Amino acid sequence: MSADKKKIVIAEDHTILRAGLKALLISNPKFEVIGEADNGRDAIRRVVELKPDLVIMDLSMPGLNGMDAVREIKERMPEVKALVLTIHNEEEYVLASLKAGANGYVLKDATHNELMVAAERVLDGKTYLSAEITEKVVNSYLHSNSVNQEPVTRWDTVTQRERQILKLIAEGHTNKSMADYLCISVKTVEKHRANLMKKLDLHSVSALTTYALEKGVISR
Repeated sequence: MSADKKKIVIAEDHTILRAGLKALLISNPKFEVIGEADNGRDAIRRVVELKPDLVIMDLSMPGLNGMDAVREIKERMPEVKALVLTIHNEEEYVLASLKAGANGYVLKDATHNELMVAAERVLDGKTYLSAEITEKVVNSYLHSNSVNQEPVTRWDTVTQRERQILKLIAEGHTNKSMADYLCISVKTVEKHRANLMKKLDLHSVSALTTYALEKGVISR
C-alpha cells in the first residue's frame, strides 16, 4: 500500500454500518482503514496502538460514549484528527463535541460525497460541519454573545462524569461494574450517583433510564 495513504480508524457499534463505512472509505485511493472499534474504550486503545491520521467516531456507543472517547484521544494524541459521524443534530451535542476536540461533525444522513469531503477537509487541518450543523452553531454563537447565558436546566448542571454514570446506570451496570469500568472506587461512584439523582430529582433506576433515553445518552 502507498505510504501516502491517510490511515483511518472507524469507531461505530453497528456492524453493518461500520462495514459500509469501511467499504466507502477504501474506495478512495487516498484512504486506508487500519482499525475498527465498536465502543469508546476500544476506540481509544486502537488509536493509541495504531496511531492513525483520522478517527471517525459515532457518539452513541456502549460503555464510554464517542464524545468522551474523542476528548481522551485528543488529550493523549492531539495530532490525530477526529470526525464525528452521528444521528444527533441537536446543538448541545455539536458544541460539546467541538469542545471535546472534534475537528468535524457530520450527520449520518449525509451523502457519500459529503463524508469524503469532510474526511479530506479534516485531514487537511480544517474544520468541517454539515450545513445544518453550521447554522445551529452560528445561531448559538450569536445568541450567547447577545445574552449572558447561565445554566437554565437541570441537565446543564450535570458534570461530564455524572453523565457517564447516568449512561452506565441506564445500560444496567452495578456500582461495582461502573467503578471497575471507570477505574474509580465504588464510594466515588456512589457519590456521583447521589449527586446525579439530587440534581435531576430522579430517585430510581427506571426514572434515570427514561431520562437517559430522552436526552439521547443511550439509544432505544
